[in-house]
Parts: sequence; C-alpha cells; structure tokens
Amino acid sequence: MNNVVNIKAKFALFNEYWAPRIVGEINDYHVKIFKAKGEFVWHNHENTDEYFQVIKGQLNIKLPDREVTIKEGEFFIVPKGVQHCPYAREEAHILLLEPKETVNTGDVKSDKTVKNPEKI
Repeated sequence: MNNVVNIKAKFALFNEYWAPRIVGEINDYHVKIFKAKGEFVWHNHENTDEYFQVIKGQLNIKLPDREVTIKEGEFFIVPKGVQHCPYAREEAHILLLEPKETVNTGDVKSDKTVKNPEKI
C-alpha cells in the first residue's frame, strides 16, 4: 500500500549535505532527496539521465559548455554521459529521480559517495 509522502517533513529528518535519502520507489527508480550547500564533485552517469528538481532554494549545475541555474519549482535533466558539477551557494533542497543502482557520484569515488542511501 502506498502512502502520501510529505517532502518537507522528510527534509526535516536530516541535516547532512550531499547525502541522498530514498523517499520512494517507482518501478526500477528511486525517488531521492538531498540537501545541497557548497560544491559537489565533477562526475557523470554513463548510462542514465539525472533529474534534479528544486524544492527549496536554488541549485546551479556546471556543465562542460555552460552553467544552468535551477530555481524553486523548476527541474533540469542532465543527459547521460555528460560531466556535471552541482553546487549551491545557500542551502537548497533537491528531489532526484534515477535508477535504483545509480550512485550519487557516478564515475567518481569521493568522500561524498553514498552507495546505499538510507530510506526515510
């Protein structure tokens, strides 16, 4: 049985930045949330697109040829295989939709890598 998920309540359960949490599943995809502040790592996801939706604040994503700014209520999809580096000047709350096996740092191993995100 599915339950209604309150995204704001889920964000209140943790304080760490760049540490995704699983809040739902759709077929072979995870619905994840994370808090962003500062810069992440340059990386790519060779076999999957990555969906970023800003719930609160603003997220910037550096790409090889440009930079995009995603504001509250907006989303952006990074195409598979494209190097990118997300960052947020102030705390931002982000929702991700990606295949279950996707690791947050993609092809890069870093101290920000989370292989098995917590379900909340």
